[in-house]
Amino acid sequence: PTRSFHLFTTPTTKMKLALASFVVATAAAFTPSQAGRVPSSLAMEGLPPADVIDNYTPTITSKLELETALTMIKTTFENSLKKNINLTRVSAPMFLSKTSGFNDNLNGIERPATFAPRDYQDIKLEVPFSLAKWKRWALNYYDVPAGQGIVTDMRGLRCDDDVDYTHSLYVDQFDWEKHIHLEDRNEDYLKETVTSIYAALYETEQEVAKEFGIEAKLPKEITFISSDDALKAHPDLTPKEREDYYTKEHGAVFFMGIGGNKEDGELRHDGRAPDYDDWITERTCGGTGLNGDILVWNPLLQQSFEISSMGIRVNPEVMTKQLDLCDANERKELIWHQMLLDGTLPQTIGGGIGQSRLCQYMLRCAHIGEVQHGWYDPDEVEYLKSKGCDLLGLGEF
Repeated sequence: PTRSFHLFTTPTTKMKLALASFVVATAAAFTPSQAGRVPSSLAMEGLPPADVIDNYTPTITSKLELETALTMIKTTFENSLKKNINLTRVSAPMFLSKTSGFNDNLNGIERPATFAPRDYQDIKLEVPFSLAKWKRWALNYYDVPAGQGIVTDMRGLRCDDDVDYTHSLYVDQFDWEKHIHLEDRNEDYLKETVTSIYAALYETEQEVAKEFGIEAKLPKEITFISSDDALKAHPDLTPKEREDYYTKEHGAVFFMGIGGNKEDGELRHDGRAPDYDDWITERTCGGTGLNGDILVWNPLLQQSFEISSMGIRVNPEVMTKQLDLCDANERKELIWHQMLLDGTLPQTIGGGIGQSRLCQYMLRCAHIGEVQHGWYDPDEVEYLKSKGCDLLGLGEF
């Protein structure tokens, strides 16, 4: 249905779908060796801005030293995060059962990487997009009391994600979730948690700056911006342009209220699945949604840079309303959703913090492939090499 499509689909995804249709329509005009390849004029759209890559010098040129730096950044941040919001590290699954409903649905149209065990072909297992739902179940499984939480070293695949200088098919993030009291479902608790997470980010940059001689850029405090107020103030700007505007001004912002539609049926700011973040509850500032994104201004790329997506999670009442808004009531029959509706799952706040994004920002890298083993367009990889930007490992094959 059209309404559901608008709720689940971001402008970037729409553009990708349009591009895919164009590629299919034009593929017949190529020689057999070209079939399935995007024309080079389109394929190079995943590169960093020209003024960045034309004058680029990596912060660290030794691959072995780079790996040491990546470990240092991830360890420093994780330790600070665990201390600041009271988390314990736990193991994480590499795949989930399709029928469980435990996988994140993202915008609702992405394809999960799916396979069947050799001897159980009727079983479908999915590589997770994120552990947004699994973590809430895990809090119940580990019997984590209110005021404490868990964090995982999550690895996943996103087959339909953009592949460019800030996105890849491979996902690695600190997926965290915290058991909270029912009375903590409010804007103040959300802001308090965001401030604690940002403190870990700020502390990590200070350590990286001392260790590798990089100029620290993050402000001491993060600024809170309502997506509703930003839309009213700048109705002619795209969501990305509004993020750029406020992040450049403040250095680090938390955009509150992500998900849901405007009155004209278009996305208010960006898409969110209806069954984890709460994006309909009214806030005291007049906006709606107890969720948001942590964005920082990237001094190299000269644009806003998302580090984390997070929020207070749905309760049974809110999930029921959001599922209805998204024409997704069939999900109520899934195991995870039944556990939430019957009160088995605790009330939580949680989110994901991109590990590769974090490292790309901290080391001022032009391309995310410099800090992770991903896959990228071979033509772009060759061009990046010519500019002194080498991607990590098999990302160049």
